[in-house]
Amino acid sequence: MTDLHRPGFGTFFLPGPTEVRLEVLEAMLAPMLPHRGAAFEHMFARIVTSLQAIFRTTRPVYVSTSSATGFMEMAVRCAPPGPVLSLVNGAFSERFADIARSCARDVDVVSAAWGDIVSLEHVETALRTRRYVALTVVHSETSTGALTPLEPLAQLARAHDVLVLVDSVTGIAGAPVETDAWDLDVVLTGSQKALALPPGLAFATVSERFLQRAHLATARGRYFDVREFEQYAKKNQTPNTPAISLLYATLLQCEAIASDGVEQRWLRHAALQHATEQWVSQTRETLGIELCIYARSGHRSPTVSAIALPAHLSGDALVRAVAQRGFVIGGGYGKLKATSFRIGHMGDHSVDGVRRCLDAVADALQSLKAE
Repeated sequence: MTDLHRPGFGTFFLPGPTEVRLEVLEAMLAPMLPHRGAAFEHMFARIVTSLQAIFRTTRPVYVSTSSATGFMEMAVRCAPPGPVLSLVNGAFSERFADIARSCARDVDVVSAAWGDIVSLEHVETALRTRRYVALTVVHSETSTGALTPLEPLAQLARAHDVLVLVDSVTGIAGAPVETDAWDLDVVLTGSQKALALPPGLAFATVSERFLQRAHLATARGRYFDVREFEQYAKKNQTPNTPAISLLYATLLQCEAIASDGVEQRWLRHAALQHATEQWVSQTRETLGIELCIYARSGHRSPTVSAIALPAHLSGDALVRAVAQRGFVIGGGYGKLKATSFRIGHMGDHSVDGVRRCLDAVADALQSLKAE
């Protein structure tokens, strides 16, 4: 991918929104068209085909003019009645549990330390203790950079006839996701993460099993009723008025990703994460600053790294210092806000580009250390 830079602005290495290519932004200048007409349906069919290749599914991929939070609520509201088990290992997995509670669900939590993942043994113990209709899991925990393996979790859930609801907001298009092969029931993401699109759209696909059980849900609401999304998908339409300009951008970007092959995108993201790991080790040696990646080795997301700072350095101060050097990085999140920073190495960035960003971080660290 071409290195991204905007003269006069800092290049984004946030965990979202991510940098968007100029060609993708320019695509949004195309004129309006009726969203119930043949031209829209043709465009939408092309978008869905490319998204199916990215999600690795033959099922329709729904598109919502909303953030990914909307589809998180859809997953909960449209699941059949009964208790929900939530796997919590960071701020966003806790948020998924809170969304389930706000939808009047009886929620039990099985948790792990921030930076770790919930063990299958703990999940199995919970599933043997009580009958759940669904479990929620965050694939790539954006607050810590921890990556939960989905395939063994889905196998365990299948053994207990539990639906698997996956927030892959910083996973899809950056980390391997095999929706059909792993038999996942709901997989959702947002446009502004590894897909490298502007914010404002959410994408999700659901299994036939989830769709069949949705008729039992009595509080599906209207805007996020999965059965209505399914009906309109058959017509290559959306249930509600879509953000047409964003869909022009989606068509260009997702067809490019699907054409290159999402596997190549996974490999590039893995290389971005590896470059970040190497930088942390080198910086400890050359600057003598005790940096530490929160996520446990072997379970690190290829799209985002949360990096702990020594007590005498401030995460907020580092973010400001890096911005003065032309790069926008993320501060810590939740209880890690004051003591960490995050690098969003996702989207269309190159390894050379992330290394330049990390060089700027190292320079800022050295300056702050000397103060």
